Amino acid sequence: MQTNRETQGIMPLRPFVRMAFVISSPIIIQNLISTLVNAADTLMLGYVSQNAMAASSLANQVQTVLFMLYYGLTAGASVLGAQYWGRKDIGTIERVLGMAARAALLLSFTFFALVQVMPAGIMRLFTTEPDVIAEGARYLRIVSVSWLFAGFSQIYVSVQRSVERVLLPTVTYVASLLTNVVLNATFIFGLFGTPKLGLVGVAWGTVTARFVESAICLVHSALRKGISIRLKALFARSGVLMKDFLRLSVPSMVNDGMWSLASMMFSVILGHLGSDAVAANAVAVMARGLGAMVARGLSSATTIIIGKSLGEDNMAATKAYAKRMTALSALFGALGGLGIVILHPAIMAAYADKLTPAALGYVKWMLFMEAYHVIGVAVNTCWICGCFRGGGDARFGMYADTLSMWLVAVPLVALAAFAFRLPVPWVYFVLCLDEFEKMLPCWLHYRRFEWMKNITRDKAEIT
Repeated sequence: MQTNRETQGIMPLRPFVRMAFVISSPIIIQNLISTLVNAADTLMLGYVSQNAMAASSLANQVQTVLFMLYYGLTAGASVLGAQYWGRKDIGTIERVLGMAARAALLLSFTFFALVQVMPAGIMRLFTTEPDVIAEGARYLRIVSVSWLFAGFSQIYVSVQRSVERVLLPTVTYVASLLTNVVLNATFIFGLFGTPKLGLVGVAWGTVTARFVESAICLVHSALRKGISIRLKALFARSGVLMKDFLRLSVPSMVNDGMWSLASMMFSVILGHLGSDAVAANAVAVMARGLGAMVARGLSSATTIIIGKSLGEDNMAATKAYAKRMTALSALFGALGGLGIVILHPAIMAAYADKLTPAALGYVKWMLFMEAYHVIGVAVNTCWICGCFRGGGDARFGMYADTLSMWLVAVPLVALAAFAFRLPVPWVYFVLCLDEFEKMLPCWLHYRRFEWMKNITRDKAEIT
């Protein structure tokens, strides 16, 4: 039984849960609308052709890698932002925002330039089917323009979340994603007198949506409502603060980058098993996003909650909050899996006339596998991206994900597909073991609580 001293400063359970959902709500809303947009795009592209759907799924793997790198950058910015928010140090938070925005813009331009030079070459990494390569290359050239806007907006809203400002992220995501789905439908089908652009229309819809996203952030910053982006901070030399940012961001970027590259490798393997496997995987990934929607939002809230309590030097509260967020993540991971099972018949019916019989047969089994897969996703994401990063320990997740994915998961999936030549559903079964292969070492590290670190500095150190 805990003493009064041990429980001092620990928020009661009910207001804590309410706070957790308030902080996570922008991410949950973003994930919900994004998943629905992807589902709508997949359905609409199904009316164009299965090749268009497969090309979109494969080409978006490049975008997934970039956004996972953004996620690594936002992790560093969010952790520093949350911990300095615990100290109410606004000036330092704005310097963190400037550093992170500068890094995101550089990363965005690098990916944009690479895709502009060799879009078809990139698509050949995923598939050997000429029609899919051609469709994907056209899509990549256009959608890469959106990345020039996306990096800045991702950083800006993540720092706002880290200081518990949830209205701007919510408004930004809703406006951007609704713009995306409306324009995608317009350009795919040629509504309101526009030409029918098919997959290229999806790319232009994404570019416009990202522009809207960035414009909202810039207007908010210009109004100076709270934390803002300032030119002085954007170009300032940051010294020891930059070292802290890199110590958090680089392992997070490596972690997310290696994880997303491994996921991309899964798509490469499935791509070499045929367009039926790729199209079925696109549907399964959409279902996974829906099932893990709340849990991923909770992991982002975990980063902020853990970071703020550590910035306040409240170790007892940090430990209690980590336990609560782990339990919430596991619960909503299980509920997400149950949701996939419940929606299984509806998903099968929605794609019955858009996929080949073989692809539809793959979807049937993949959805059941995702029903338990999302539980592992929920718990591991809470620990690695929430607790460990929020506590200033980004390295453990980097090692756990990199080693488990590249030494275990990817080789096993490749062996299942090419050495043992297992049927596609069995290959996918092996793929869905990836989260459980790293769960034990993550749990052991979590239980030691050695990841809890207050990494804030006095003003004299960072000026």
